[in-house]
Amino acid sequence: MTRRVLVARLDSLGDVVLAGPAVRAVASGRLGEASEVWLLCGPQGAPAGRLLPGVHRVLTWSCPWIADPAPAPTDEHITELRELVRTCAPDEAVILTSFHQSPLPLALLLRLAGVATIVGASVDYAGSLLDVRLRPGEDFPEDQPEALRALRIAAAAGYTLPAGDDGRLRLLPAVSADIRGGATQPGLMPLRPGSSGLAYLVVHPGTDAPARSWPATHFRSLVAMLADCGFRVAVTGGPRERELTRFVAGTDGVDLGGRTDAAGLAALLAGAAAVITGNTGPAHLAAAVGTPVVSLFAPVVPAVRWAPYGVDSEILGDQDAPCRGSRARICPLPGHPCLTGVTAEDAARATLRLLSRTGRQAGPAASAGPTGDEGAA
Repeated sequence: MTRRVLVARLDSLGDVVLAGPAVRAVASGRLGEASEVWLLCGPQGAPAGRLLPGVHRVLTWSCPWIADPAPAPTDEHITELRELVRTCAPDEAVILTSFHQSPLPLALLLRLAGVATIVGASVDYAGSLLDVRLRPGEDFPEDQPEALRALRIAAAAGYTLPAGDDGRLRLLPAVSADIRGGATQPGLMPLRPGSSGLAYLVVHPGTDAPARSWPATHFRSLVAMLADCGFRVAVTGGPRERELTRFVAGTDGVDLGGRTDAAGLAALLAGAAAVITGNTGPAHLAAAVGTPVVSLFAPVVPAVRWAPYGVDSEILGDQDAPCRGSRARICPLPGHPCLTGVTAEDAARATLRLLSRTGRQAGPAASAGPTGDEGAA
């Protein structure tokens, strides 16, 4: 007997990637029953959902209390969700949320759509909306990595990872193999590794919130420094970030802004020696393909929850800044000090430390300092 389970993660690309271990746990089944996982995502997260092992089908719905810009919660929009649920006809639903989100609005809509069993984590009284409810406490701490949080929600529904699964982030095997097998994504050709191994770095300057952004001028200086050290540097970004990636790449980097979809970006990251980016989706994509990350991390959300999971990383940024834990999208402090105080030299040295520690080769000057004789510090 196969049990159909609707797993919901309605946020952005990185959130869905972090849900991957929980999805695999559900897909492994329970009590001798196989599971067929249908993944309910928002438009931003759906491309990542299609890259996750264990997903039978991805359903896309723009959630009025999560999406930005948010759709109006009209009868037609709610009917759209009801029709998706009807198509799925799940035996149960597992709602994955972050610490600051409530599963109850979605649980109500799923209940009205006929879902009989619903599991989620909620600090609020859930009444008849959740059949299994996790509450924050000693066994379910708020300060835990998002991937572990999702796994614990799945475990409350009776789903655990199969033997041999280490719980790390993971994408479908074909994705991480694409770059090594000769991906045809436009723009990848100049960066393909040669016979000597990994040979380039990726810089991703964009974020979806200004409070998480490192200055573009800093990124541009970093690219120039890394190029001076002999590294090849790809600068990536979405279609709306082409102006940013063109500026950051300058004359020293390879501008791939708007030239990679989610699968192409994942393949590019899989071939890189390291990735330098903020707290954004590509950091989690990089972790999912095993590439170490230099993370320019603003403390508006806790690094213990959102730092790159399961890979070696360097976390830069003042984690004790006054904006700590504010969840601000726009920095509340003049000058954005938590990140602007991190210099391009700081990021270059962190990149060299990471390459040295992980043994990944990125160019002929991997042992040199960012300014010649400074060293990796």
